Amino acid sequence: MITLTTENFDERVLRSDRPVLVEFWADWCPPCKMIAPILDEIDAEYGDRLAVAKLNGDDHPEIAARYNVLGFPTLNLYRDGEVVRQIVGARPKRRLLADLEGHF
Repeated sequence: MITLTTENFDERVLRSDRPVLVEFWADWCPPCKMIAPILDEIDAEYGDRLAVAKLNGDDHPEIAARYNVLGFPTLNLYRDGEVVRQIVGARPKRRLLADLEGHF
């Protein structure tokens, strides 16, 4: 899992040669804690086709604002530097993968 910051976001996400699933999260967010192990599983299972990353929205609000992230967790899937899917809120692994289907 990649830890993102304002300094490395463009390089690790926008210029990535594969799709990147970014979780915008916060320390105080219970649903973020619930989805964390699911994202670890997705990273382990699909890491050859999909990069999984996390960005603390409280620590890097300018990135969250740039992508209109209004709540946590928000998952943005980036491909070729563009958001191709946005998912707000935690959900079970099966549903999350169904929501991402066809994008990576």
